[in-house]
Amino acid sequence: MTDHSIKDFLPLVRKPSRYIGGEVNSVKKDLSKVSLKFALGFPDAYEVGMSHLGLQILYQILNSREEIACERVYAPWTDMEELLRKKSMRLTTLESSIPLNALDIMGFSLQYELSYTNILNMLDLGGITLHARDRLREEPFVIGGGPVAFNPEPVADFFDAFLLGDGEEAVLEIADVVRDGRKRGEERVETLKRLAAIDGVYVPSFFEVEYNPDGTVSRITPLVEGYERVTKRVVADINGVPLPTKPVIPFMETIHDRVSVEISRGCTRGCRFCQAGSIYRPVRERTPSNIVKIINEALKNTGYDEVSLLSLSTGDYTFIEELLTGLMGRFAEENIAVSLPSLRVGTLSAKVAGEIKRVRKTGFTLAPEAGSERLRLLINKGIKEDDLLAAAKDIFTLGWKSVKLYFMLGLPTETDDDLREIVKLAECVKLIGRKATGGRTPQINVSVASFIPKPYTPFQWEPQITREECVRKQSLLRGRLAALNLGFKWHEPRMSILEGVFARGDRRLSAVLLRAFRKGCRFDGWSECFDYSLWDAAFSEAGLSTEFYTERRRPFGEVFPWDHLNPGVTKPFLQKEFQRALELARTEDCKVDLCTACGVCDHKVVKNRAAGVMDAFKEPSVRAKGSAGPHYKVRLRFSKTGAVRFLSHLELVSVMTRAVKRAGLPLRYSQGFHPLPKVSFSSSLPVGLESLEEYMDMELDFDGGMVSPGAVVERLNAELPEGLKFLGGEAIPLKLAQPSAMINEYLIFLKNGPAGLNIEPQKIDGILRDFLNKASVVIRIQKEDKVTEVDLRPQVSELVHAGDSTLRLVLKRGQGANARPHDVVACLLGLPREDASLIPILKVKAVQ
Repeated sequence: MTDHSIKDFLPLVRKPSRYIGGEVNSVKKDLSKVSLKFALGFPDAYEVGMSHLGLQILYQILNSREEIACERVYAPWTDMEELLRKKSMRLTTLESSIPLNALDIMGFSLQYELSYTNILNMLDLGGITLHARDRLREEPFVIGGGPVAFNPEPVADFFDAFLLGDGEEAVLEIADVVRDGRKRGEERVETLKRLAAIDGVYVPSFFEVEYNPDGTVSRITPLVEGYERVTKRVVADINGVPLPTKPVIPFMETIHDRVSVEISRGCTRGCRFCQAGSIYRPVRERTPSNIVKIINEALKNTGYDEVSLLSLSTGDYTFIEELLTGLMGRFAEENIAVSLPSLRVGTLSAKVAGEIKRVRKTGFTLAPEAGSERLRLLINKGIKEDDLLAAAKDIFTLGWKSVKLYFMLGLPTETDDDLREIVKLAECVKLIGRKATGGRTPQINVSVASFIPKPYTPFQWEPQITREECVRKQSLLRGRLAALNLGFKWHEPRMSILEGVFARGDRRLSAVLLRAFRKGCRFDGWSECFDYSLWDAAFSEAGLSTEFYTERRRPFGEVFPWDHLNPGVTKPFLQKEFQRALELARTEDCKVDLCTACGVCDHKVVKNRAAGVMDAFKEPSVRAKGSAGPHYKVRLRFSKTGAVRFLSHLELVSVMTRAVKRAGLPLRYSQGFHPLPKVSFSSSLPVGLESLEEYMDMELDFDGGMVSPGAVVERLNAELPEGLKFLGGEAIPLKLAQPSAMINEYLIFLKNGPAGLNIEPQKIDGILRDFLNKASVVIRIQKEDKVTEVDLRPQVSELVHAGDSTLRLVLKRGQGANARPHDVVACLLGLPREDASLIPILKVKAVQ
């Protein structure tokens, strides 16, 4: 181990803002005053994990308890992993840099089977023993939750426990049991027994699995009396649990960079391919007034300019039209967009589409799932072609220019004729778009995912198509769609095979996972990292085959690896639904029709709960003023120090713009289709440099009176993360543009950084003298794939030894490419650019 933090080495990795922490609304507690350290881990990149609403909910709930410190950790990208291993450093949490092996609970969100190797990597980098059976008493309890936890058998050997179902209530019960066990000093097995007593908690070591000679499961034997089957945890009324109104705001752009509000949980449409529709039943809607309250508070606390209404089937929300109309009436003039996930065709009305487009056209995805009406009947997706085409006409008529159509490939009984129907349907949508837009050709993108049979669905007994067949079907679609100039996106077939293996896998696969991890498999859901040859070798060495898990049809009597886990939906119901699929029989939605006897509801506590009444927007909304009235401009000077020096320029712009909104300042927007805030900055500061003099200009509406520059500074500083601070401001003429600094002054601290430079003062003086005596010093600067030659000497206006191994450097702008301070350091000291980037540099002055 070294004396330095991993944050000192962030210049060496791509996207360093993934690792700095300190985001607005993050919570860092005094660890000496808490009795439980809990980390929420997401086994994927930061920008993916920070988009996940579930972790934000649990983060808020856990941190609401004074005695619990809940922190976050994400899978380090491959360059960061390499750095951690090279420096012999532990993976730590973002907030307080707690090594993972110093936690009490290490919780993982299990959203995707192809993140499994990342889990092993995070445990290993964090110093946690991989196999649960080998963990010592003081090691963290490793607990998983999320949709993939409903068949966690492939990773069961690595986890102490799993939570099935809703976590808002159970997570505090789990925390209390572990905290109490730590206080008592009890053995792990005793704590595990008390965890098993919590509704919804599955402890895999309390079940023994035996196999038949053919590899199928023969029996699953409970080892603890009274603990024979684990039933999922259900929050009966989601209005009683909080949604995060102060979500952590990421520094970098994430997959879903907006306020996300779950308006409903569960879906009873009964699509026969959909695992989420089975495991999240019943439907529980949030009341409109609760939704609006959450949105108002979250927008105030974040500064986001978009709200997403989340649900498995958002269009089925009882008051979706009234809710959208009310939200758009309140937010359209504030340039806040409201977006929905992909919409079920039957729930998309012209009124809904019209409301969405009022601020900006956020894009439309329609999900027919299958091209032919026969297959849509098979999967219980009751959408007729006429409904889809009518929806497309509405969308294009309202002004959208592009539509994505989502389908699945490889559904049971699928033929090539069914695939040709995908092409036909997409072509019809294109023709409708051309007609609706007066002859312009719309952009139609067809996205096709491979169907993967999942547990707890009527198709869990069905085989998955082979890789070869998948490639053939993709090729058929690609050729026909290309001929019609239709876009086509598909999923890597070998990734789908691997996902299918682990989706219906058993505990024997842990040996494959361990081998794949040790061979270097990471981020298997990312095409740039996926290497199937490593997985192929891992399966071969473990004596297992992918075909056993994906290509065979299971008999109804087979014991599944997940049979001791109960989502509520019964096997007899799923078998009946499978038969109805073959008969192309429709099963109605029990939310609006008769009960289908799936087994989930007790009809007392656990039952479908509609929103009831439209109880929002009773008061008339006060619309924000537009950007047509009088306005003024302020110029603000700010510093950028500490960890936020690793923010890129675009990330800094986002942080500042959101701070302006949170401060309630009347920010002015541009006119046009996509209004943008009128904010501008001085020339971008290189990532990794600190600065005491940066400038930001912004235009504000008078909106009832002018906010003085001093008040602007005060209000903004109350909203900024640590390391950013406004130092002063002044009103300036509206037409005065943001100038670029011609001369910048820097201090270079040779011995303060992790590079460990300890150069004698006399030697420093000699190096500077030699450099300044040269008429020309040409260096090569590489930026991405472009290499440029630059003469440093004319750009270095002053370079002196300021004492204590500190240099003062004055750079002036040159013609063409300009050198950066670290380029000068690398040249002076003969260092590789990477090593030079570790030397701390502070910009102290900018002369315009």
